[in-house]
Amino acid sequence: MKPLAPFRQPGFRRQFPADLATSWAFEVETLVLGWFVLTETGSVVWLTAFAALQYLGTLIAPMFGVAGDRIGHRQLLSAMRGFYAAQAAIIAAMALTNTLGAPQVLVIATMMGLVRPSDLGLRSALIAATMPPPLMTQAMGISRSSADSARIAGALAGAGLVATLGLGPTYLVVTGLYLFSLARTLGVAVPTRPPVARASPWRDLRDGFAHVRGNPPLLATMLLAFLVNLAAFPTTGGLLPYVAREIYGMDQGGLGTLVACFAGGALAGTCVVIARGAALKPARSMVLSCLAWFPMLMLFAQIRDPIAGMTLMAVIGFTQSFAMVPMSVILLRCADEPYRGRVMGLRMLAVYGLPIGLVLSGPAIAWLGFTQATTLYATIGLLCTIAITTTFHPHLLPSTATANTPRPG
Repeated sequence: MKPLAPFRQPGFRRQFPADLATSWAFEVETLVLGWFVLTETGSVVWLTAFAALQYLGTLIAPMFGVAGDRIGHRQLLSAMRGFYAAQAAIIAAMALTNTLGAPQVLVIATMMGLVRPSDLGLRSALIAATMPPPLMTQAMGISRSSADSARIAGALAGAGLVATLGLGPTYLVVTGLYLFSLARTLGVAVPTRPPVARASPWRDLRDGFAHVRGNPPLLATMLLAFLVNLAAFPTTGGLLPYVAREIYGMDQGGLGTLVACFAGGALAGTCVVIARGAALKPARSMVLSCLAWFPMLMLFAQIRDPIAGMTLMAVIGFTQSFAMVPMSVILLRCADEPYRGRVMGLRMLAVYGLPIGLVLSGPAIAWLGFTQATTLYATIGLLCTIAITTTFHPHLLPSTATANTPRPG
């Protein structure tokens, strides 16, 4: 099966560039504003608070899933991307008038954080609505590549744009990316579904929780998703400005290079996932990737040489792709079609582990130091991965397990 076969679907051809533009804009914002907060305040605690605020919406992501199942994933995703464009335009206006400060950034990060975390889950549900089941792994890998490539482009272009144009013009570019994404999302055609009698939204949400709780592959995947967000992603995400500035002594350009190394490794890993396609055993790949991921973070915590750190960060990025893409495949493969929006909403609820990990990491680094705090996080992550794998072994590791075999369309 050809790696680019998903592009034969008209909806995917329209959705991919929309998702790509959104992901690029996300990454430019995260890097530029994270550096802005760190330089304005000089505090790792404020940096981790800024990063955590961007994930507030994980708490209400399940309700976004309910709304997507009710009104349609395309309609909801389009409304969200219009909101992103409006928020970016506000930042551009304040930057151009020299009224932007750390408090304003934190307020806008809070508003964006209520909506943005649900974007990934809804774009996955929209793909599932237009994609034949045999192409699901490749489609999700290609979709993931939009985020991976965005981290490279966003890291390098974000730093370069700010250095060349300034913050205000950079945010005009970000606004343009969101507007382009909105236009392309509106053009995605989705199959019509017969009307379904609905109970209350809260009943829909309870049904979604029950569907996950009664499905062991879904439950195990949700637990691992929460775990990697809690114990792994704080180091490779929100804390990288601190690592670049305080550990390696680099400037904003160095930060962009560090982020790009992680993203480049992730993109390479995603390309391997795309190439393997249906031959990949998603649950087995997810478990083995997590078991390798956390020891690498322990090693990263010890490194003080920037070149060695960047190299290992690329390897970590490559490894984590074999967990993150399969997670989405398992959730969409094992969830019943009427529940996909809610299941992906609950998947984004698992992302709440990231702001928890970020908020705790600030005081932990201040108390223990970066090396000890990161090692502690990785140790907890590794032990919990072993416990989850042991508990759900029959549903994750056998090649005949539901999570490892394609589901008939």
